[in-house]
Amino acid sequence: MRLATVRKSCIPARGRERVPATAVKEARNRDPPAAVSPDCRKVMVIGGDGYCGWATALHLSKQGYEVAIVDSLVRRLFDEQLGTYTLTPIASIQERLKKWKEKSGKTIDLFVGDICEFQFLESCFKSFEPNAVVHFGEQRSAPYSMIDRSRAVYTQHNNIVGTINVLFAIKEFSPECHLVKLGTMGEYGTPNIDIEEGFITITHNGRTDTLPYPKQASSFYHLSKVHDSHNIAFTCKAWGVRATDLNQGVVYGTFTPETQEDEALINRLDYDAIFGTALNRFCVQAAIGHPLTTRGYLDIRDTVRCVELAIANPAKLGEFRVFNQFTEQFSVNELAKLVTKAGEKLGIEVKTQSVPNPRVEAEEHYYNAKHTKLMELGLEPHFLSEGLLDSLLNVAIKYAARINTSLIMPDISWKKIGVTPRTLVSKQP
Repeated sequence: MRLATVRKSCIPARGRERVPATAVKEARNRDPPAAVSPDCRKVMVIGGDGYCGWATALHLSKQGYEVAIVDSLVRRLFDEQLGTYTLTPIASIQERLKKWKEKSGKTIDLFVGDICEFQFLESCFKSFEPNAVVHFGEQRSAPYSMIDRSRAVYTQHNNIVGTINVLFAIKEFSPECHLVKLGTMGEYGTPNIDIEEGFITITHNGRTDTLPYPKQASSFYHLSKVHDSHNIAFTCKAWGVRATDLNQGVVYGTFTPETQEDEALINRLDYDAIFGTALNRFCVQAAIGHPLTTRGYLDIRDTVRCVELAIANPAKLGEFRVFNQFTEQFSVNELAKLVTKAGEKLGIEVKTQSVPNPRVEAEEHYYNAKHTKLMELGLEPHFLSEGLLDSLLNVAIKYAARINTSLIMPDISWKKIGVTPRTLVSKQP
């Protein structure tokens, strides 16, 4: 392993000292398999230590892409600060990559640092020279962004500045590079009309035009994603950047074929009220007999496949594409019923309990979003099945001793967010 660059980087999160940002690059075989186009064979995965990023990095590596992970590791820091932790015990990123090389024979390059520091990002681009950048590297939790003023500001700064830096890096160092950016279905809100894929054709006062679909974000996190989309669309038009915005639904599941190859490769599974997603949380609650608290959803295996399809079918120079990335739509109550039924088959008594919604949103609303573009590219979705629910429930049962019930119930209110820094601490059992 050879050290490519060392820089100082300040991660703007409370209670953190300045930490060294290092870019680590290993020698590798440079001949890609014939199945991977030379025009898109080198893929930089920003946020590759996270839930979606880790699964995607391994999948792309397995498919023959040359992969580099760029990550500040701040998601692990959030757990330290908030007393949260993944249900599944995860190895360090260095251990993960070492094990992946042992199992697959493939090397994934690692750059550790903050993309909000442009000099660090510049060194990553110049060292790796990506053909495509998959950008997962943002603070991804709406509740986190609504804890207090400092977390709201951090979320907006980290997400928006980081993405702007990526856009400038592409412009300056890799103008042919294709940006595949993780957006969110939450950008659209819950309008009383069908949600189109990024754009809507309207007629007003006798004139017709195709315009960006209206955005109705519901948190400081979702607002940061809206700003990202606007910035990306602008640079596609102004600079000729090529970009695909993947407006992703709620992801569930923990296993992909690659993460199942060894315990050291296992993905994180968050079940707490800040970072956990609905179905994953429900399965954990069901496994320990905790009552279930009552839009588009997506298996994590489909997340990695959607990214691969976007890379293999890049946007044209100057094109801003938007794909709605989900495969099914469920209400929270429908999910609760599915988990209850699956739990009963495993001999688990599952109770459902309604609690006040801490968010500012309609409890009942029309919701019908289009999602055809990825299907047209060849996505064959994994629909939510009893087998998948059984798998999730069994993971929760296996690691039940790690579950901290104090982390489950939501206690972050959209209306009560204030300027005083809020401390949320729970101890790991």
